[in-house]
Amino acid sequence: MMWAESLGRLPGVATARGYRREWLRTDVTAGLVLTALLIPAGMGYAEAAGLPAYAGLYATIVPLLAYAVVGPSKILVLGPDSSLAPLIAAAVIPLAVVGDSENALALAGVLAILVGLILVIGGFLRLGFVTELLSKPIRLGYLNAIALVVVVGQIPKLLGFSVDASGLLGEIGGISKALVGGDVDPLAAAIGVGSLVVIVAFRLWVPVVPGVLVAVVAAIVLSAAAGLTDDIGMVGALPEGLPLPSVGGVTWQDVGHLIGPAAGIALIAFADTGVLSRTFAARHGEDVNGSTEMKAIGVANVAGGLFGGFPISASGSRTPVAEQSGAHTQLAGVVGALAVLVFVLVAPGLTAYLPDATLAAVVIVAACALIDVGGMVRMWRMSTVEFGLAVAAFLGVALVGVLQGILVAIGLSFAAVIAQVWQPHRTELVETGEPTGFHDIERHPDGHRIPGLVLVRFDAPLFFANGEIFDEYVRSVVAKAPDPVDWVVIAAEPITGLDTTAVDELVDLDTFLEGKGIRLAFAEMKGPIKDRLIRFGVGDRFDSTHFYPTVEAAVNAFRTRTGD
Repeated sequence: MMWAESLGRLPGVATARGYRREWLRTDVTAGLVLTALLIPAGMGYAEAAGLPAYAGLYATIVPLLAYAVVGPSKILVLGPDSSLAPLIAAAVIPLAVVGDSENALALAGVLAILVGLILVIGGFLRLGFVTELLSKPIRLGYLNAIALVVVVGQIPKLLGFSVDASGLLGEIGGISKALVGGDVDPLAAAIGVGSLVVIVAFRLWVPVVPGVLVAVVAAIVLSAAAGLTDDIGMVGALPEGLPLPSVGGVTWQDVGHLIGPAAGIALIAFADTGVLSRTFAARHGEDVNGSTEMKAIGVANVAGGLFGGFPISASGSRTPVAEQSGAHTQLAGVVGALAVLVFVLVAPGLTAYLPDATLAAVVIVAACALIDVGGMVRMWRMSTVEFGLAVAAFLGVALVGVLQGILVAIGLSFAAVIAQVWQPHRTELVETGEPTGFHDIERHPDGHRIPGLVLVRFDAPLFFANGEIFDEYVRSVVAKAPDPVDWVVIAAEPITGLDTTAVDELVDLDTFLEGKGIRLAFAEMKGPIKDRLIRFGVGDRFDSTHFYPTVEAAVNAFRTRTGD
């Protein structure tokens, strides 16, 4: 009975129970339309990850079916993605046996399982908040860099030559050398560039027709009719039969090497998926729990890894296609997965006529969708610091490596936060009539200082890095006061944190002011901060007479005591 109840709580089962008959036609139609993108995109991203193209189909079929059962989003489309391809390649290729695609695929499968387990555990621990580590500047720089890395990596295939180099600069140098040396294959280049033109043309002028499908079908027909299979590189025929569990040949040492990259991929995969999931759920007036989404993506990755796939995430290009085609539920994804499976079983030899150059064109167009130059310009206009973080993420990912670049950018983000808290805005408050109250003297230079009273606001938590700055600032304001000071009141509402070092600074400040006959008081201090003062053993020094609910109450108390 408990087993039945648990099964009934699965999102896919709940959707099936409430399914409406009028949704069926649009869900099936959306699934079939989706198939036109699932096949070429899956194969293209597999090759971009340094894996056999057919692995992209397995990484499409199994995760879509798994997510349809456990996924909370009704129309999210999962599968291989351009943002993950360089990460997968960076993790797998150094460990794989040279020239052994099956070994590379087994390593990618283990990587997907590790990614999935990390996400599942993170979901149970409710760690969805970790995606906040990837701030908007980092994501902006990262996606632009990923687009550049993917596009540069596909240019040799597009033009029919190979480059023996690693790293973005090495690949660019190799491509330049090949272009100057005349290594371009005219036939492959014609097909690749032609495919690129077809895809872009349909996207611009006939968006209702999937240009990717047109380019792929046209290239296959041309290759078969003209007998080009021996003249240019082809994707090759798919293995016959269903994908079977295959992670053999991977050692525990390999697993150890893959854990770090798996954590980075898990973070990126869930960040991308979480944003898409929330976006599309909001459009339909629904709510998606982040931890549930994290577990669902994890399950989909484990399932895909066990059956010949590699790490996947939500697709920012295929999900909108499903929505625009009328998808209402996960059935659209199921139809798409089953249609791809039929293709694998019925026409596995068809891809033997698909040129590598055409597949490269598919990947290049998809990667270009990640480029957001306008976003970088807007970031520069809004905040030079955040623009600098975006540039750092871009350069780190592009030049150092995807995982390393992301870690560097996250580290810089933390440094920027610490810098902001270390040197926060602080000001003296003055009394104003318009608007009535106590406000920043820099914004209201015509405000009125209350003789004998200094009001100070410090807009940050107090901790070891800024406690002394706070102390010195209060002392400087007291020293510059035009009249002898009797009271200092700290407008403490912005102070949301307090550590032991900062408490020592408060005690030193109070001792200093007490020696000058000045009373230190706090206004609007939050309860948890007062509790910390007590817990840190200074509650007897700062008793209840030192605290006031509002700045106005503190000022009234000062005036009452001094007779002002």
